[in-house]
Amino acid sequence: MTALKIKVCGMRDLENIIQIKELAPDYLGFIFYPKSPRYVETLDKSLLSLLPPIKKTAVFVNATLDEVTTIIKQYSFEAIQLHGNEYPDYCSKIKKEGAEIIKAFGIHEMFDWKLLESYLDVVDYFLFDTYTSAHGGSGKMFNWEVLKEYPFEKPYFLSGGIGPENIESALAVQDERLYGLDLNSRFELSPGLKNIELLKTVLKK
Repeated sequence: MTALKIKVCGMRDLENIIQIKELAPDYLGFIFYPKSPRYVETLDKSLLSLLPPIKKTAVFVNATLDEVTTIIKQYSFEAIQLHGNEYPDYCSKIKKEGAEIIKAFGIHEMFDWKLLESYLDVVDYFLFDTYTSAHGGSGKMFNWEVLKEYPFEKPYFLSGGIGPENIESALAVQDERLYGLDLNSRFELSPGLKNIELLKTVLKK
């Protein structure tokens, strides 16, 4: 199994972003959802230009097409994570902007995996998070055993409650389709402010 990608999500603080950059994760996520405690209103374009090869990822929840395309062009995002109820046609239109498309789904015991079928041709990756009405960031795990029921070959990110105490279990998931781990609230000092020493320890693994 190839090495898992690491996505650190919910970035906002300028100094914190610079510190995270030195740890060289594969993706950095910025949340453009006003109801999120990690909502970022503006970003320093000059700083973002220094981030590659880290993929800058913009996270949206049921935003309009105009909002998403404007932000992609304004900040040159390389990946877009859609964390709401976006339909396949919507994803297809965003994909034409040239960014990777990560479509998130909240997973629970009775989740209908067939819902993903119509997205297979219009997204690059799925992201499986814990089901919550707040669209992620809950810090809670779902039962990873249900991933055994996932019927498609599309690679995915694993999210939802991944923290220092269970990172080893996440790394041990035996699934060739598992592409990366999404790290967020369990590695924070406060919403949007990551614990650098904690992340440094985990990224060494």
